[in-house]
Amino acid sequence: MKILVRLPNWLGDVVMSTGFFNALKQQYPDAQIDIIIKKELEDLAKLIPGWRNIYPFSKKDYEGLAGAYRFGKLLRGEKYDLYFNLPSSLSSITMAWASKAKKRIGFGSEGGAMMLTNSLKKPKGGHRVDEYISLLEYFTGNKCEQKRVYLNAGIDGTISHKKLVLVNFNSEATSRKMPVEKGQKILNSLTNTFSEITFGLIGSKKETAFVDSIIKGADNINRIENYAGKTGLLSLAMLMAESKVLLSTDSGPAHLANGLNVPVVVLFGAGNERNTAPYNTENLQIIRGGKLACEPCLKNECKLYGIPKCMELIDELTIINAIGIYLKYA
Repeated sequence: MKILVRLPNWLGDVVMSTGFFNALKQQYPDAQIDIIIKKELEDLAKLIPGWRNIYPFSKKDYEGLAGAYRFGKLLRGEKYDLYFNLPSSLSSITMAWASKAKKRIGFGSEGGAMMLTNSLKKPKGGHRVDEYISLLEYFTGNKCEQKRVYLNAGIDGTISHKKLVLVNFNSEATSRKMPVEKGQKILNSLTNTFSEITFGLIGSKKETAFVDSIIKGADNINRIENYAGKTGLLSLAMLMAESKVLLSTDSGPAHLANGLNVPVVVLFGAGNERNTAPYNTENLQIIRGGKLACEPCLKNECKLYGIPKCMELIDELTIINAIGIYLKYA
């Protein structure tokens, strides 16, 4: 049997989709499983064990519905038996339809249900990992008992040799991004409390200026390392696997570390942890201030306060105590 899986488009969502991928391998252990992944996230596929072929997809090269159709049409010669479409966009459904796979399974939203042979209404209120797996359960009629997000960086994260804590204050949504002054307070509290630990701030190239602004004027600068803009997905994964713990906002890096079995402390403001928190609950702590009536919201921008006040009100001592658990701090 030949199976093709269209993965989601965002880092965190791709990591969460590995729960579906692992369940798929349990249901079809002898199948050839291929994947379609956003070209910018292609390196992430190297951390997902079990696929045979990979098809990087770029919206720049295949623009709009017509582009998605042309890309899907290129795959017809593979004659796939099953095509699982994890995104719910009309363009991804169009791609599935163009592939002419015998069975095309997905969430029938945006008027695309007729292009799928097996269409499921997206469940509401659950975790995104469970949402993806529901497609497989719906199609096979079998309940998936073992659900886990899993990535393999080729390093056993349980034997870290670095006294390094990684910190991610970034997010694509400004409502989930740590305010600069609050980030400075948290960083100073950490470096002043844990005197033998080095703290490394991570971020993409476009987040470099933001990270620089937090580090500027920080205490104990000799124990702060700036990795912003200096790592790709694979090198970031390796760095995480060798670190003690990741402190992060609700964002892709939190899911990446969780999939690598690295301890994660996640700071939530906007966003609902019931839907998008890192999935593996061991070595995971979720912190929410919970001091505002508007928490949690799902907005990408805080128009009520101008800055994400929900993040600003998170207690620094709570963060220190959470990280201390993984540093054997009493």
